[in-house]
Amino acid sequence: MPPLTVEEPDLATEAELQAEATEKQARLAQFFEDQQIAAVLLRHSRNIAWATGGRVDARVLIPSETWATSVLLTKDGRKYYFAPKNEGPRLAAEEFAGLGFEPVLSPWYDDDCVAAAQKIVGSVEVASDIPSPGFIAVNLAPLRASLTSAEVQRYRWLGRKTAEVTAAVLQELEPGVTEFEMEALVSDGLLCEGILPSVLLMAVDDRILKFKHAVARGERLQRFGMLNLCSRKWGLAISITRFVHFGELPTELADRFGSAARVNAALLDATRAGATSAQLFKVARGAYVAEGFAGEEEFHHQGGATGYGEREWLATPSGREVVQNHQAFAWNPSIRGGKVEDTVILRDGVIESLTDTPELPIVETAVNGTKYRSAGVLIKDYS
Repeated sequence: MPPLTVEEPDLATEAELQAEATEKQARLAQFFEDQQIAAVLLRHSRNIAWATGGRVDARVLIPSETWATSVLLTKDGRKYYFAPKNEGPRLAAEEFAGLGFEPVLSPWYDDDCVAAAQKIVGSVEVASDIPSPGFIAVNLAPLRASLTSAEVQRYRWLGRKTAEVTAAVLQELEPGVTEFEMEALVSDGLLCEGILPSVLLMAVDDRILKFKHAVARGERLQRFGMLNLCSRKWGLAISITRFVHFGELPTELADRFGSAARVNAALLDATRAGATSAQLFKVARGAYVAEGFAGEEEFHHQGGATGYGEREWLATPSGREVVQNHQAFAWNPSIRGGKVEDTVILRDGVIESLTDTPELPIVETAVNGTKYRSAGVLIKDYS
């Protein structure tokens, strides 16, 4: 029997891909000018994925942001990738093919991208996204913030597939399943689609009520279960949380989910180009007060911008980050067991959800005349 394969989806037209490359070249050119540098060494996988249109995944060790390759981009348009020789054939065939990068390969025991980059650029001013002696430390998050049309297409696919897997697993859960098995079911569904799970926070019953970040510990589901996860592909990150309850949902808990949905709607309504991180935090704080849960924002972060990181930045009381058009966000308001979390994009003043699960319960909340949808709790019979 031949091995099963998953074909990469063809999500953007050639024109959209070319427009993405042109836009990123323009952003980098302005970046070189603003920073007064002649080259930049990219070692973080998120930056490499961004610069290569999602084509190159620099990670081999899953928890690491750096590993198999790094790239050097110069102001005059030259592009290099550094790697150990044993990685060379795969990188050339499966990662950098057609991207116009020149390989710089070294023995695995002498793989030093910093020294190799310095040899190429000489004495000119060069930057790096990881602090290194002789390099100017830079942050590329502002370049990544506003998504191109091709990135939005990839992101929609990733959000839809992640939501489908999450909803399917949630509907299959039954009392007796362990938190570890919940992790395995979600991971299996994602990996079969070529998607990597990057956060797995599965919890049941009292652990959901007691802990904001309930890492799986193997408890068995009795009545109340949570699937809280992040996924990655093409460098992009999706966040989603869904709940199931067996038997009638206790009134107090149902009220908390309703309040969390209203806080979520307030945040979505305030997510507009030009809004600052501090302003959004203030919105969350005020929404909790209005719901009768003053100070709830102190117990856990409320989310923030996403994209090439599970969170590019968090809304904080003194945050200076500014919302950009075509930027992605994942808010996660929570109230003692009641929580809402989805990934959305702000596009020309409209919030577009990437992780809708229409087969599951939905809570609609109107703010300033606009209706926002939050996921409700799936209620199943208990016997």
